[in-house]
Amino acid sequence: MADHQEELPFNPMPPVVTVLALTLFGIEVFLSAGERGLIGGAAAIGWRADAFRDYGFFQPILGYMMQTGQWPLQDVGRFVTYAFVHVGFIHLVMVLVFLLALGKMVGERFSTLAFLTIFFGSAISGALAYGLLVETNRVLVGAYPAVYGLIGAYTYILWIGYGLVGAPQARAFTLIGALMAIQLLFGIVFGTGPDWIANVFGAAAGFLLSFLVSPGGWARIVVRLRQR
Repeated sequence: MADHQEELPFNPMPPVVTVLALTLFGIEVFLSAGERGLIGGAAAIGWRADAFRDYGFFQPILGYMMQTGQWPLQDVGRFVTYAFVHVGFIHLVMVLVFLLALGKMVGERFSTLAFLTIFFGSAISGALAYGLLVETNRVLVGAYPAVYGLIGAYTYILWIGYGLVGAPQARAFTLIGALMAIQLLFGIVFGTGPDWIANVFGAAAGFLLSFLVSPGGWARIVVRLRQR
């Protein structure tokens, strides 16, 4: 008699996505609870500001490190830690929407190591671009550059898929183009800061890193190079 396995009504979320989402959510709950006086007493009201100061990414700090040649571990760590601190709950919710939706699609096709490489590589690339191209004292916080990297990775998946069926591969960039247009519109209407630069470079990094870390990605690059 054949064994019958019950099928889940939905595919489970990749564990790496779940862990990242819970980590981001837990940090925000902790900071929000402190702001509302639910934990930590009076000092907790300033926890978010302290987190911005200690873990956010600042362009002047990168400039100082480049000028002096000194690279303190805490400040180098800002290239990653800034992604775990958000302006508030709404800021985090928008990040989680992208992380859960795109993280699932990317995480089901990439290994855990590849997924983490894209996520953190995009965060680092976004911060580096922000530090090199923007002259500002405005702190960069939030995981938008990292999740935009997942958008870049999903674009790569579509790009490969369209290529396999002979469809125009330029269609793969529709999602990124639409999101950039929406962000530009918000910037014009609400006067947002230069964070969009980090997001753009995060998306570009996610797309390019996918060539290296996707299944068969490096072999595909070698084949393309040999065809030239």
